[in-house]
Amino acid sequence: MLVDQDIMLRRLHELRSEHRDLDTVIERLVSHPLNQLQLQRLKKRKLLLKDEIACIEDRLIPDDIA
Repeated sequence: MLVDQDIMLRRLHELRSEHRDLDTVIERLVSHPLNQLQLQRLKKRKLLLKDEIACIEDRLIPDDIA
């Protein structure tokens, strides 16, 4: 169980890092819009990362219904 949690935490860290990196790249492309298709793909990738981050966080942080 702890091994799985460590793996998920490591993956969560990687995803958050990539998400932040995409923020930077997207910000640069928005200020210099040369390739709209590339910008759309990066934004889509960022959304997919956000969904995966949320999924892992949900698995790591259990719902406590009193």
